Parts: sequence; structure tokens; C-alpha cells
Amino acid sequence: MSDALRDLYQEVLLDHYRRPRNAGVLADATHEAQGNNPLCGDRIKLQLGLDGDRLERIAFESSGCAISTAAASLMSEAVKGKTKSEAESLFREFQRMLTAPVAAPDAEERLGKLAIFEGVREFPVRVKCATLPWHTLHAALANERTKVTTE
Repeated sequence: MSDALRDLYQEVLLDHYRRPRNAGVLADATHEAQGNNPLCGDRIKLQLGLDGDRLERIAFESSGCAISTAAASLMSEAVKGKTKSEAESLFREFQRMLTAPVAAPDAEERLGKLAIFEGVREFPVRVKCATLPWHTLHAALANERTKVTTE
């Protein structure tokens, strides 16, 4: 990844941390889950509004590091309007990007803005920060009202 591209990605990450999209409470949520990363203290409460199998509305409340908050914000934009299976597929792609030993050459094409987290792979302890919102989404889609943890 070029330095210019890395700088652009860092700007996107910081923008989503400072001004998270879909942050707040969803009064008419049909599904909900909470997540916790005890290692660094990240917490997220994710609420969904499903219409049949389609994720029509999403909101989250979070406290934690920039990576976790930005990941929740970008995830919320990426999955809104998708079906459950499309959202789960995106989660698998995102997780694969972060855990594969080598970067996939087409990650940006498949994941769009979510590809900004590709560099997190180099910092294994931060992978949990980036994936916490996704694990919480997985639990919310299954309507599991238990707390998700990265440990």
C-alpha cells in the first residue's frame, strides 16, 4: 500500500472515529446485542431494525478506542440495506482480511472502505478491536441477547 493511500485510509478511520455514522439508539429495534473487549475496554451496544431478512436500520452506542468505534461506524454503513446472509458474508470477508497471513490483492475491491483496516493485521491485539462490532452484529442478527466477548 502506498504512503498516500495509507494516509487517506487513516483520515477515513479518524473521521469515522470522531463522527461515527449511525451512532445512537434505535427505539424500534427488532434485534440487539452487546459486545465487550476486556483486553482494552471497548464496549458496544448494537441495535438492528430488520424488515423480514433485510437489515433496514442500525444504530450503536460504543466506548473504546478509535479502531473499534471507526469499525462500528464503517460496518454500520456497509451492512445497512443488506440481507442477513449478505451481512454475514461481509463479516467473513472482513475477518479473513484481518487474519490471513498475507493481504489479498482484491481486498479493497471486495470490501470497499472496510479495507482501511487491512493494516490492523500487523497488530494482532488490535484485530479484536476491529472485529468486536462484527461479532456483536453476528450475535444481533441471531437475536442472541447475551454479551459477546473477544476473549
